[in-house]
Amino acid sequence: MNRNMTLGLVQQACNAADPAINLQNSLAGIEEAAARGAKLILLPELHLGPYFCQTENTDRFDLAEPIPGPTTNTLASLARKLRVVIVGSLFERRAPGLYHNTAVVLDSDGTLAGKYRKMHIPDDPGYYEKFYFTPGDLGFTPIETSQGRLGVLVCWDQWYPEAARLMALAGAEILLYPTAIGWSPTDERDERERQLEAWVTVQRGHAVANGIPVAACNRIGAESDPSEMSQGITFWGNSFVAGPQGEFLSRADDTHAQVMLVEVDRTRSESIRRIWPFLRDRRIDAYGDLVKRFRD
Repeated sequence: MNRNMTLGLVQQACNAADPAINLQNSLAGIEEAAARGAKLILLPELHLGPYFCQTENTDRFDLAEPIPGPTTNTLASLARKLRVVIVGSLFERRAPGLYHNTAVVLDSDGTLAGKYRKMHIPDDPGYYEKFYFTPGDLGFTPIETSQGRLGVLVCWDQWYPEAARLMALAGAEILLYPTAIGWSPTDERDERERQLEAWVTVQRGHAVANGIPVAACNRIGAESDPSEMSQGITFWGNSFVAGPQGEFLSRADDTHAQVMLVEVDRTRSESIRRIWPFLRDRRIDAYGDLVKRFRD
């Protein structure tokens, strides 16, 4: 395996009503990234359409599909053609009445290398995901690919150091976060800056604490609330890649769709873990209370 790996992030708008249009935008982004040399390509969360979790509507369950299914077949065909690894994000129909928010990994030979079902499910104004998604049951298990061992997590998972740590302890060489996060149009500028910097900072912390790169790929653009109970969400983009010391390797802006390419040095994690041996110094004998909801 080469020392350097070229990672591509497709920061795209996903607000077309027709899923085929959003999928074509994803495919075009993948093809551009591959043409520019990317070997591992990350898409945003639920990139086939508008973020439907702004409201609770049982008709939205019709958007779900099985895995494997039509979209994974399409992504697999492109992965095989371009000889790249693709990380996509789908609304999974597992069984009647049982649905997940699921990331899929298609290897460079077109096989379904694995999937990850989102573990942490939010339920907040504008993000009513508990109505739609059953919490994941596949655990925090890295997925083996031709581009290494991928620690794939999804959006709300990115706030939890436990998830990042468990992926790292299981041997993940990089953390990948398909994401859909944005501002309310009613948020003041200072509040927007606080939210954005908190989001970036916590993920850079995961990179530092675990000594591995982190990549977050967010969607971009304004999406209305179908229920018209709110003013919708403006997704803030700012997709980025941080190295194992939390250093920015690349960062997108908050206004444009773009395909971002980043060279990741596979050897830096080993070097950083030698000078900052956080895993060595963990007091695993004293962490039992972490499995409690709260210490009263």
